[in-house]
Amino acid sequence: MAIGYWVARVDVHDQESYKDYASSNGVAFAKFGGKFLVRGGQFENPAGSSRARNVVIQFPSYQAALDCWHSEEYQAARAKQRGGAEMDIIIIEGYDGPQPG
Repeated sequence: MAIGYWVARVDVHDQESYKDYASSNGVAFAKFGGKFLVRGGQFENPAGSSRARNVVIQFPSYQAALDCWHSEEYQAARAKQRGGAEMDIIIIEGYDGPQPG
């Protein structure tokens, strides 16, 4: 079973709304085995477009990543954001095949 990931790019426009969202989304992430691999942090954008904040969350499976997104817990947390941020989020299956070299 392939690991699943959320890859998110975020621009926060309302710190208080985003803070409400961020303080409550952990309930869903914990329930579905989510683990932050990237949560903000320094970055460079050598090509293409970017947003101010980047997040990568690993889940034990692609299905768990999907289930988390669709869960009541995550949707309740998301509602607390109240438009305080613009997000691009993809949910993607991890790769476990041959590697270079």
